[in-house]
Amino acid sequence: MNVKTGHLSSAEVAQVLAEALPFLRLYAGQTVVIKYGGHAMGDARLAEKFCADIVQMKLSGLHPVIVHGGGPQIGRMLEKLGIASRFEDGLRVTCEKTVEVAEMVLSGSINKSVVACIQKMGGKAVGISGKDGNLCLAKKLERRTTDPESGIERIIDLGYVGEPVRIDTDILQTLSNSHAIPVIAPIGVSPDGETMNINADTFAGAIAKALQAKRLLLLTDVAGVLDAQGELIRELTPQSIDHLIEKGVISGGMIPKVRSSVEVLRGGVEGVVILDGRVPHSVLLELFTARGVGTRISETGR
Repeated sequence: MNVKTGHLSSAEVAQVLAEALPFLRLYAGQTVVIKYGGHAMGDARLAEKFCADIVQMKLSGLHPVIVHGGGPQIGRMLEKLGIASRFEDGLRVTCEKTVEVAEMVLSGSINKSVVACIQKMGGKAVGISGKDGNLCLAKKLERRTTDPESGIERIIDLGYVGEPVRIDTDILQTLSNSHAIPVIAPIGVSPDGETMNINADTFAGAIAKALQAKRLLLLTDVAGVLDAQGELIRELTPQSIDHLIEKGVISGGMIPKVRSSVEVLRGGVEGVVILDGRVPHSVLLELFTARGVGTRISETGR
């Protein structure tokens, strides 16, 4: 590589393409669900690189499906409107006013900005939410907590926070067959017609299971799952995850992420990858190179 310009030589380009070829064959015709959020979505330069990568995936014969988050953007809009935010167990308590704002931000400005960026990069995208085409039927999420002093268990009322109970993939299959890239806001609807705000990781996992995706990629603001020395763990199995949680190596907010990943595997998805969305072209590097760039969770660890 020319260190001054950052350009690859012809030989280096040929080497990169040759390395990618077996993986292009492996993923041809396969569905890959990508949860998009965090710093990668907030940085305009990274956003364009991400969207260009998604277009490249589609042109290479894959079927990418994007599920985006938007927690920070929702928080800023609530603050601007003078609506207080409260969190329980890491989830935003969502009252009627809050869910209206969440839907406006997720299904509106964020969703359409991702669609516009993909189309700027030469692709064709269609933005929807879980409400469209009966995509996501959701129920109210219930969380329980136990008072450490009294031992009394109570139910946490999170308001209009939901979890998927049924995914109807018809609209996604229609979009994929029309060569469009679905971009989905994590909003669902209850059997009573109430709007439900759904955690984007949870929503993406439900979509991946329903589509029997080859991969679920979870873009984060960390390199992946780290070992006790702070080094990236490239491969994990459900059994090794349990062991690392017991030892305290996997802790904090990474625990629900890896546990939900195991549930996705049990739902028929071949592999879940937790990777750093701040790395330019991380999606292509993960899919089309031998080492990848994140932590892959699978039943076999390979």
